Amino acid sequence: MARVRKAVITAAGWGTRFLPATKSQPKEMLPLLNRPLIQYSVEEAAACGVDLVVIVTSLGKKPMEDYFDRSFELEQMLERQGKSQQAEEIRRLSGLADICYVRQKEQLGLGHAVLTAKNVVGDEPFILFLPDDIFEQGKLVLKQMLDIHEHRKGSVISVREVAEAEVGRYGIIKPRKVADRVYEVLDLIEKPKIGEAPSRLAIMGRYVLTPGVFSAIENTPPGRNGEIQITDALKRLNQKQPMHAYEFEGELYDAGTLLGWLKTTVALGLKDPSVGPELKSFLRDRLRD
Repeated sequence: MARVRKAVITAAGWGTRFLPATKSQPKEMLPLLNRPLIQYSVEEAAACGVDLVVIVTSLGKKPMEDYFDRSFELEQMLERQGKSQQAEEIRRLSGLADICYVRQKEQLGLGHAVLTAKNVVGDEPFILFLPDDIFEQGKLVLKQMLDIHEHRKGSVISVREVAEAEVGRYGIIKPRKVADRVYEVLDLIEKPKIGEAPSRLAIMGRYVLTPGVFSAIENTPPGRNGEIQITDALKRLNQKQPMHAYEFEGELYDAGTLLGWLKTTVALGLKDPSVGPELKSFLRDRLRD
């Protein structure tokens, strides 16, 4: 099977949980340490050998396009000031991957956002990133998912076990274990009620999808709030093609809420050798007060 050459990153939401900060800048450009949120997904895609990254955007998202573009004036200024390392990092950004942008003109759900990339992706498998989810071992997780995709010949979704009280927040799979941390997906349910969930394995923000998902989305009626849910479309796709789930290892940080973003910032900061020791000392002192 040919390698997966394209990735789709959904970045068309309004970012209402972060208002008023997101009134004039995309949520995806909020910083996690010294990198914007969306850069983590782009770098993850590039590390997996993706040739083209398709970012689904909406009105007001132009700062993302500028961020990944070349900035000759800034590079030259940094070089003049003897900051060659920073200049090289700025140059590296524009060379991470070929990036194109498609607009989701209406907020009609995650499934609809993915569908807007259909004409660019074409008839080939692709990786789908939900950039709010930051995987501690992102490159390794995707490598495992791509290996499963090649071996099992179908779509692969990332899952992790959540507490029973949290199943109503996620899409949940009905699994049949076929290998260590690998499950055949027998069914998918979007945000089931507690007690009705077929498992506690919740779908997280990395997918390797076959192009058949586009037809599945087109034939999926809108659900809650008039939106087309990606889980509903995957349920339809699963009726026609095999689908597997990978229960990944390592931490997952959800930066999609204010508290989650703060927790992610602190967690990544503690792991960063340039700021981690002082941040740890600062937090220890504050917790002591």
